[in-house]
Amino acid sequence: MIIVLKNKHILKLDDFELKCSIGKKGITKNKIEGDKKTPKGIFELGPLFYRKDRIKKPFTKIKSFIIKKNMGWCDDIKDKKNYNKLINIKKKMHHEKLYRKDMKYDLILLIKYNFNKNIVGRGSCIFLHLTNNYQPTAGCIALKKKDFLIMLKLLNKKSKIKIS
Repeated sequence: MIIVLKNKHILKLDDFELKCSIGKKGITKNKIEGDKKTPKGIFELGPLFYRKDRIKKPFTKIKSFIIKKNMGWCDDIKDKKNYNKLINIKKKMHHEKLYRKDMKYDLILLIKYNFNKNIVGRGSCIFLHLTNNYQPTAGCIALKKKDFLIMLKLLNKKSKIKIS
């Protein structure tokens, strides 16, 4: 299954159209760390991460992991080894904290942008995550919780997302 970003505000999955928000500065083919743009292309989806203390394990065919307090995603352009990877948080390393006070990361689905052979500085931490108000993101795609749960039921290990 391919999820299609139909326009800047709709994700299409089979017969479902789910309202979403994207990066504050739109979509780009030339993503740069911190540019607030959502990357253009067709990408595989990675695992689901969820907050067990806030949400019971969602029904999905995708591999799932519980978010722990020490989990982060490295966006440090000075750290070539860990850039755009899941990490155990260390004070010296710049990162996106996955265990947050707000609800944005109660459910996170990795978009495998700049992932397998990543290039430092070309963008990191690109996720599908939650929103309450459809405010623009820093480059991710955000959905309401009920729509995110619908999406998870429809996806499988081979699912991809097309952002254009």
